[in-house]
Amino acid sequence: MQDWPATIADEESLEEVLSRPDPALVADLAAVPGDILVLGAAGKMGPTLCRLAKRADPARRIIAVARWSEDGLRARMESWGIECLAADLTDRAALAALPDAPNVVFMAARKFGSTGNEALTWAMNVLLPAMVAERWAGSRIVFFSTGNVLPLVPVGSGGATDDTPPSPIGDYAASCLGRERVFQHAAATRGTPCFGIRLNYAIDLRYGVLADIATKVRDGVPVPVTMGHANVIWQGDANAWTLRALARCSPDCPVLNVTGPETVSVRQVAGDFARRLGRDVTFAGAEAPDALLSNAARAFALFGYPRVPLARMLDWVTGWVAQGGRSLGKATKFEVRDGRF
Repeated sequence: MQDWPATIADEESLEEVLSRPDPALVADLAAVPGDILVLGAAGKMGPTLCRLAKRADPARRIIAVARWSEDGLRARMESWGIECLAADLTDRAALAALPDAPNVVFMAARKFGSTGNEALTWAMNVLLPAMVAERWAGSRIVFFSTGNVLPLVPVGSGGATDDTPPSPIGDYAASCLGRERVFQHAAATRGTPCFGIRLNYAIDLRYGVLADIATKVRDGVPVPVTMGHANVIWQGDANAWTLRALARCSPDCPVLNVTGPETVSVRQVAGDFARRLGRDVTFAGAEAPDALLSNAARAFALFGYPRVPLARMLDWVTGWVAQGGRSLGKATKFEVRDGRF
């Protein structure tokens, strides 16, 4: 049982909590020895994923690859004992120059800005994965996908399952399905052991669906409820499951939904934040009968339930937003129903 804090006061504390390993992660990493190469490591999840891997196995070489456009991030990660390399992953020569590694986590992707620059989105989400699958054909590869590849489903359905036929809406979601197909092809033709993570809303305190809702409530902005329900999972749990998936990579290339167990009502959560923050809340739109929802039962069977429950995430987000904690300024756009990001 983790001894979680009641509140999280600052970013140093937040990143410590996000990167706490548990015995299950330590055991699963022991089954996949060797370096871990994280491609696209400077995004929202990558830094704490790398730190989590290092804390779970301090003697292991963790190699983070990115362009490092955020001031200070590379130095901060190096202070955690992570080896940081700069590369433009879309450059074949740069890919070839990166080190071999038996374990690869592929996190590079493009979502926001897809509408209006669809060609770049497809290049990042399909062409680049094809290059990575070829370059590290002999490695275990865990790659990120998204619940957006699945159709909107009735709110009371419990969510689309891993076996629900994909039905992506818009270029972003379609290109992410292309990413899945590229890795499945590499697994089938080259025997590359792969594993796909169809993530549906990781929660940090600096971004995420809950932070989006709480910030709107605090600032008196109407909360959109047309996409009236969502699934969420603590980012630390999503990162732990991603690393644990290395031990489950297979030429069958399983692709699993990764999210929390609750169907979260946007309206109810907004009302809860309003009470906690001492604010009034207003809403925009009315709930549609369907939503982007995923059933992660198969992931629970593999990894157990998330360590951080929804109630604790609500506590942490409330405290963070109330104290004016830093936001990454990257809205999730959870309310989008037409696939235009």
